[in-house]
Amino acid sequence: MDHVRPPGHDNVATVLVNPAVLRDFELDLMAHDFRVWPVHRTSTALCPDGPRLAFQLRRSMVEASQGRWSEAAEWTLVWITFGESWVQGDEPIPWPAHAALWEKLAEYAEDVRYKLGLGGVPKLNVPREEV
Repeated sequence: MDHVRPPGHDNVATVLVNPAVLRDFELDLMAHDFRVWPVHRTSTALCPDGPRLAFQLRRSMVEASQGRWSEAAEWTLVWITFGESWVQGDEPIPWPAHAALWEKLAEYAEDVRYKLGLGGVPKLNVPREEV
C-alpha cells in the first residue's frame, strides 16, 4: 500500500489520562465533539511508530513536571482533536472551542495531566463509512 502524507495538520491537546477512566473520558469527550486519539495506536507519516512516540512524549512530560506528575508515568498519552462542529474551514480553532476543551479537562482534574495550549501533528484521519 502506498502511504501518501495527508496535507495539513491537526491542532491537538496532548494529555496524560489515567487508564482507569480512559473509556468514560473518551465517550464523554466524543459527546462534546472532541476526538481522543491514544498516541500508541496512532501512526503518522512523520512518526510511524506510535508506541515509541507515546513512550517518548509521556516520559518528556513527566520529567518536565519535576515530580509533580510522577503518578502519571504509566498513564495513557492521548491527543485530543476538535470535531467538525468546532472547525470552520481553514480558520484557526475558535476560542470558545479552546475554552470548552479546557473546561472539560478540568472536570477530570484528578485523572488527567496536561499543559494549556495546543500543538500540531500531521492530519489524523478518521475512518469513514462509505455510503
